[in-house]
Amino acid sequence: MSDPDPIPTPEQNEPAPPGAARAGPPTAGLERSAEWLRGEGDASDVVLSSRVRVARNLAGFPFMTTATRVDRTQILDLCRRRLLGAQPGEGRRVLWIDLHTASADERDLLVERQLISRNHAKGKLSTGAGGPDEPRGVAVMLPDERGSVMVNEEDHLRLQSIHSGLALNECLADVDSIDDELEKGLDFAFHPRFGYLTACPTNVGTGLRLSVMLHLPGLKMTGDLEKASRAAHDMGLAVRGFYGEGSEAAGEFYQVSNQTTLGKSDAVLLREMSEEIIPRLVGYERHARQKLLGDRRLSTHDAVARALGTLRHARMLRASESMELLGLVRLGVLSGLLPSVTIEQVHALLLAVQPGHLQRVTGRTLTPQDRRGARADLCRERLGGS
Repeated sequence: MSDPDPIPTPEQNEPAPPGAARAGPPTAGLERSAEWLRGEGDASDVVLSSRVRVARNLAGFPFMTTATRVDRTQILDLCRRRLLGAQPGEGRRVLWIDLHTASADERDLLVERQLISRNHAKGKLSTGAGGPDEPRGVAVMLPDERGSVMVNEEDHLRLQSIHSGLALNECLADVDSIDDELEKGLDFAFHPRFGYLTACPTNVGTGLRLSVMLHLPGLKMTGDLEKASRAAHDMGLAVRGFYGEGSEAAGEFYQVSNQTTLGKSDAVLLREMSEEIIPRLVGYERHARQKLLGDRRLSTHDAVARALGTLRHARMLRASESMELLGLVRLGVLSGLLPSVTIEQVHALLLAVQPGHLQRVTGRTLTPQDRRGARADLCRERLGGS
């Protein structure tokens, strides 16, 4: 079979409706700071962010694991047209990005902002096939980036909403709104007994995945992190690193999510996560922090002060090292031990020290060695170092 015709860009399609932004480099439309890093909301001392993700597939097309390139091209075109034709709400607009034509740096930036997954950035299918030229894209809801829709990831569509703090109810309301808007023009694969059909059996049913990003430095420093992790697994949760599956928990940031959706309604899943499971984990971390500020206040103060000192004076920093240091500084700020730093400064740096964002800040292509120096320069500049 010959290759399909090139995928048309939005400029080649009909004029976009009011409220829809034209495609372009991701840096052209994204805000300096994402909404999920505001550092506000319920339990925001421990819960950095909440996310709700829904998996959907188009009726009449194979799942991504068996779809041909022609299928994937058609799926992308149908979803792009519907997303650019959607009404995102007053004061909001849609930014569409074709990932198969975006640069690697631009895709990295989207991963860092939690708008796409690492596999989506690489164009890798769950079978391991694929590559950068795989037809795929993402729609980002501006100006706050709370909502995004990945097209041609593991499923045809992955809808998500992400908020600061413990806000799963708000995230679910956002995703429901996007889902309803898309269903006006797309027919989703649905079975009357099993619910929404998905590529992975664990997502069948509602297709709903609830997750929160927890910051757990207290549990790490008291030696209770492994116990809390086992408790999370016993409660049916998946525990992953800062960027989800396959990533490390740099800075003691962990993504915790439900593992299955079949047989449980949205309401049940939401109640379990929002009212039972996450508050319990938040309580564990708060208790650990109280212990540190009581029995081990001097050593805790020393650890967070050393971390801040390194960030203010280092000349070279690796990304993983800077995340570890920023995690400690965040603990120090929230515990009142580092009054000279704000939580806004820390959260802005959590993004700024990442490779894609560093390149956007400096405006030039950086080698790994260059990044270490630029990262240290940025930390010194933002935190008042020398």
